[in-house]
Amino acid sequence: MNLITEKSNINSKEIDRKPISEILEIMNNEDKLVAYAVEKEIPNIEKAVKKIIESFKRDGRMIYIGAGTSGRLGILDASECPPTFSTDEDQVIGLIAGGLDAMTVAIEGAEDKKEAGKEDLKNINLTENDVVVGLTANGNTPYVIGAIEYANSIGATTVGVTCNEGSKISEIADIAITPIVGPEVIAGSTRLKAGTAQKMVLNMLSTASMIGMGKVYSNLMVDVNPTNSKLIDRAKRIIMEATGVEKKEAEKYLEMSQNKPKVAIVMIKKDCSYEEALKLLEEHDGFIYKVVD
Repeated sequence: MNLITEKSNINSKEIDRKPISEILEIMNNEDKLVAYAVEKEIPNIEKAVKKIIESFKRDGRMIYIGAGTSGRLGILDASECPPTFSTDEDQVIGLIAGGLDAMTVAIEGAEDKKEAGKEDLKNINLTENDVVVGLTANGNTPYVIGAIEYANSIGATTVGVTCNEGSKISEIADIAITPIVGPEVIAGSTRLKAGTAQKMVLNMLSTASMIGMGKVYSNLMVDVNPTNSKLIDRAKRIIMEATGVEKKEAEKYLEMSQNKPKVAIVMIKKDCSYEEALKLLEEHDGFIYKVVD
């Protein structure tokens, strides 16, 4: 198969003979192409986000599954959702070929086990309400293909994220997201531009979906889970910016809201109790702007 991610990049020929400054310029110029490649895929990313929001509303989950760099990026994005958006630990899940050991040690042979992708999804009790996002730079990784085929067989929504046109995952996934970033600076090293493109797509999938679930007010992270001093300070600043109160007032309402900035904001803006704020948010699908407007 003619994989563009495996081709030699004419712009980085003889890079081994270049001074460091020129090596960095070449890499930077190639990285500039990534955002434009992702931009072309926004219509497909939108389709995926809408399906993810539908899934969340049915108490479904989003599951990232990949191998190597792709799998690590999925786990990274999934692990950031609970502190950022106060999601349940299993609402966004990351799976990687070879298991969690593969996060820090390359277990390259694991990606060739097609059946393992299916088994990993079975082990988390995949249902038709879930969305499975297969991450594979070349688009043909057996572990990911096996997972997508199994997800299709039980009626789950499937999304394929790859950097090669005409790949297997693009053929079998319900939605294909295919940012074509071209050959890597170091031929075949898809942790570079392909990895950056996948990270940008994952940022969009998770963030836009959480916005669609009411976890952002204006552009404020109102569902942050303040579990350490940094996040507690952030929660106070969010309340202050959203309501205009001073720091002491923000601290008081953060405590009264049981460390839920979103609830604190509604309590202040609607001059109501904790229980009333919870009820208002439930009636308005968790969106603060719907409550206060």
